[in-house]
Amino acid sequence: MAGTAAARRGQGSRAGARVISILVGTRKGAWFFHGDAARRRWRVTGPRFLGHIINHLVQDPRDGRTVLAAASTGHLGPTLFRSTDRGRTWTEAKAPPAFPKVEGGGFDANGLPARTVKHTFWLEPGHPSESGTWFAGTSPQAVFRSDDAGDTWHLLPGLHDSPQYRAWMGTEQDGTPDGPKLHSINIDPRDPQHMYMAMSGGGVHESHDAGHSWKPLVDGLAVVEGFDPAMIATHDPHCVRLCPSNPDRLYQQNHCGIYRLDRPATKWIRIGDNMPKATGDIGFPMVVHPRDDAVAWVMPMDGQLVWPRVAVAGRPAVYVTRNAGKSWQRRDEGMPRAQAWWTVKRQAMTNDTQPTVGLYFGTTSGELWASRDEGRRWTCIARHLPEIYSVEIAER
Repeated sequence: MAGTAAARRGQGSRAGARVISILVGTRKGAWFFHGDAARRRWRVTGPRFLGHIINHLVQDPRDGRTVLAAASTGHLGPTLFRSTDRGRTWTEAKAPPAFPKVEGGGFDANGLPARTVKHTFWLEPGHPSESGTWFAGTSPQAVFRSDDAGDTWHLLPGLHDSPQYRAWMGTEQDGTPDGPKLHSINIDPRDPQHMYMAMSGGGVHESHDAGHSWKPLVDGLAVVEGFDPAMIATHDPHCVRLCPSNPDRLYQQNHCGIYRLDRPATKWIRIGDNMPKATGDIGFPMVVHPRDDAVAWVMPMDGQLVWPRVAVAGRPAVYVTRNAGKSWQRRDEGMPRAQAWWTVKRQAMTNDTQPTVGLYFGTTSGELWASRDEGRRWTCIARHLPEIYSVEIAER
């Protein structure tokens, strides 16, 4: 995941890579943390884009140099910035994601209301065989594609032009913070045509034609009490991850729990029921091991009825499963023992691919945490950053 997401890290990394950088997107800019070989000391560069919202900051694992930043630039609105030298210098994309213009701002040729991209929320490098290809998920929900390393983007019309899908997406007033969004774009490393994505709200979906058409994949998922699970619009996936070591297995952190799906089955199994009852299985980020499809990590938050979105009881912890969700263990050594009222957003937790996997997450209070031993012990490597929106890893 998103650095790079679990699937693309598995595609683009080399075993035993020694140079690791942490890419941090925040509410007020972007920072880069460059580690030594032991992952003990970190050199910081930044801020870049100070004052801009950076929803996602991702380095392409295929060339090891291209970095894209999804930005919202105050009065100037949403855009993308590109770097071809690992973040040293930047240019703005010539044509960032944007919906087709509609005369008078009314209805398009399909009779659907005109839409405006509020921000680009998710960035995903394409399949290793498709150099320069990227995908983007936006708010409101849509999938865009670039074939020139993020300089120009075009809309994939399968969602945008479908009255059925537009009905499933909800409205900009549907209660999702910062508006409804499309995220968790996962590309099957075996087939560039095979993709997954998720919409908040609007469910999980699968494509077999590189994102031109989609089919819902929500069987077995719970929804908020009082709503009908048969209504796709009521489904709110928080984060979906494809296992790079086994692309037929997906994990999901959902508004209503933690789930696993093993293809070709189409029914999600709730594995969060095995979490401690006092902790629950509500949260945003999901991380999977790059080489072991039975290992995954989550960061639970308080999911009470009023949704305070803080660490449970003010005592944050990562939970790990090593048996595909049959059991979970708490990992909090080095973390605060009390009065830590922050949480971690869906793009703000990730992993590297070192022989002993490193884990990294950023908090809503602006702290950046790292573990060199798969979550057993944690160290805070930065404090007092703005609210952290995304954390990704780049390895070379």
